[in-house]
Amino acid sequence: VLPILIAAHAAYAFTFINFKGKEVLFALIVALMVVPLQSALVPVVRGLRTINELSGLKLIGTYPGAWLVHSAFALPLAIYILRNYMLSLPTALIEAARVDGATYYQIFWRLVMPMSVPALASFAIFQFLWVWNDYLIAFIFLPNNPVMTYRILLMMGQYGAGWQDVAAGSLISLTIPLLVFFSLQRYFIRGLTAGSVK
Repeated sequence: VLPILIAAHAAYAFTFINFKGKEVLFALIVALMVVPLQSALVPVVRGLRTINELSGLKLIGTYPGAWLVHSAFALPLAIYILRNYMLSLPTALIEAARVDGATYYQIFWRLVMPMSVPALASFAIFQFLWVWNDYLIAFIFLPNNPVMTYRILLMMGQYGAGWQDVAAGSLISLTIPLLVFFSLQRYFIRGLTAGSVK
């Protein structure tokens, strides 16, 4: 939810609001998509430790810390996808709302967000699956609060024994992503094909 909310606001600003340096800032955000998570883990951990030392806010070993890391690495792709979708929205409708006296905030919540539901749902599916299947961030940032993927790994014995327990646990953990995908499937198809046919 966190990256989708932030990315929707940012994509709206990059699409409909003119400000100085907009294209350079958007190019910088797109460039951040190529930064691999593994190469940024050490600076992220050091940054979270610094935050802990300065403010006393403990983020390592807690769920909010993992949420922040997942959200930060999801934002560039989310902004890119949502901005490209919002470019396909009818600008005449936005201009008509502006002429009628609607503020940027009203246009965003009453026009752009309802029309962007397919793109938002498509990215929500992707983000949910990435976070659900993630092992690395859960292993590093939540060592004392293991998530399901880590618990399933702990079922494996020292010499590979217990693979049947891992297979059963994996099958059970697969049910929630399938439920999410099938409940949002109609939005997913619309979000993927949006803008392909005029």
